[in-house]
Amino acid sequence: MDDGKYGQILRNQGIRVYTLGMSPDRPNPIKFLRLIRWIRIENPDVVQTWMYHADLMGGLAARIGGCKRVFWGIRHSSLEPGPTKNTTILIARLCAKLSRWLPEKVICCAKKAANVHEGIGYDASKLLVIQNGFDLSRFYPDEAIGKRVRREFGVASDEFLIGMVGRYDPLKNHHGLIDALALLREEGREFQCVLVGRGVSPNNTELARHIDASGLTGQVTLAGSRNDIPAIMNALDLHVLASLGEGFPNVVAEAMACGTPCAVTDVGDARMIVGTDALCCEPGNTRKLAQLISSLIEKKRGDEGAWRELETYSRDQIQRNFTVDQMICRYEACWFGEA
Repeated sequence: MDDGKYGQILRNQGIRVYTLGMSPDRPNPIKFLRLIRWIRIENPDVVQTWMYHADLMGGLAARIGGCKRVFWGIRHSSLEPGPTKNTTILIARLCAKLSRWLPEKVICCAKKAANVHEGIGYDASKLLVIQNGFDLSRFYPDEAIGKRVRREFGVASDEFLIGMVGRYDPLKNHHGLIDALALLREEGREFQCVLVGRGVSPNNTELARHIDASGLTGQVTLAGSRNDIPAIMNALDLHVLASLGEGFPNVVAEAMACGTPCAVTDVGDARMIVGTDALCCEPGNTRKLAQLISSLIEKKRGDEGAWRELETYSRDQIQRNFTVDQMICRYEACWFGEA
């Protein structure tokens, strides 16, 4: 619990930031008491916490510190053992029991997340879905910057560029995507692919070996972490979400906001984001994913006008439903009693 990504950003806006310096895996009673003291000093109207450890610790500290209006935040849509730590599952189940009296509302980022948590015992009357919102002044169509990134990756303007943005994690299913791309290659489809995210670099020998064994060397670029995601999205012809599990997959909305169509597996709220069954397929089904991607390559090759309409639809879908202003209004309505 240090400054993280946003501490200095908030300070630059004149907002006081307190950091406990406590590991979430090592509770510290002294720092918990310090948090209670800070809450009493600030005397907030509302305390909004974020994810299980903070929901439990922050919620209890807020109530002890005198703040009655506590709102929890849930970002997970899966609590399956294996991908999820046992301690996280334990804390989530404890929060489920406390949800009947501690928080005023439990804000979930996705409908799937709300359903999962209702299933483990969270008070259904407290669950409220507020989807993420996106800054359309940052994510927008920009052909020039897209061309620059394509040149950086050595991708010609007439090549079909597939991409996936996401950290290296079993749930993101990079290996399933590679298998789908191998089927496309066998089918004779011509394409390039760039994979972006933490752990998705040439140093990932497991992924690099899979690409090589699939005959995709020279067609798949492992780009690693990037801080220019809007530019990456503008470079792509198609963004693919191959995930086996998600809550609200931000990368889908970010790509669409840039006018880049998306092919998604039907996980979390991905289907709702793209807004049509035609861009979805069953998760974990490599052949179905390959067929979906292939159909979209064919659409772009065969009907440029229809493809342009799909690009326009992608941007409009986010503009209608998932702007940051819409998200802020929903949070304000929740906090100030209008939800």
